[in-house]
Amino acid sequence: MTPDLPSPTLPMAIEFIDLFGIAVFAISGALLAAERRQTLVTFIFFAVVTGVGGGTLRDLLIGAPVFWVHQNGVLLICIGAAGLVWLASRRWFAGRALLWFDAAGLGAYATYGAAKALAFGIAPVPAFAMGVLTACAGGIIRDVLAGEPSILMRPELYVTAAALSSGLLVGLALLGLGGFPAAVLAALAGFALRGLAIARGWSLPAYRE
Repeated sequence: MTPDLPSPTLPMAIEFIDLFGIAVFAISGALLAAERRQTLVTFIFFAVVTGVGGGTLRDLLIGAPVFWVHQNGVLLICIGAAGLVWLASRRWFAGRALLWFDAAGLGAYATYGAAKALAFGIAPVPAFAMGVLTACAGGIIRDVLAGEPSILMRPELYVTAAALSSGLLVGLALLGLGGFPAAVLAALAGFALRGLAIARGWSLPAYRE
């Protein structure tokens, strides 16, 4: 029987980007529960589903241990995010707060998802796809469970922003320019594109017969 090989590890600085993505996505999930005036249990449920949904699918597909199952920190971050939204004044999260927290998580999570896939020996194109999946799946699950129209069915720039972060990270890694600076650049690029889409109403052209 072949012994299990140790899982590759990413630099601590890049792991921080993952934790940031989890936290802001969890906040976005709790914010949706707040908009629906739900209970604290629902706040926690939506925070957890949004925070870990995309990363869970990524890990299952690349053959990695599911990242939140063997540690306490990830779920505690999600629960803490839900508690923060529950206790905070509604003024703190008024307006487009859900969109902006989601945008921050999108860039960070797409970057980390692609970096982790590359670390596990996934080829560049599938690694790019894993970054997009990591960033988008949690929000899609959140919206479906809440009865919201899925972001995939709206023309606004969302998946495109995740693709920018993921593709930039993979491209820089192929050029030998990986590491934390590349990850920060990739995450900020995706966040900037999504932020401009929110602020200016940018969207992709819809199909016409």
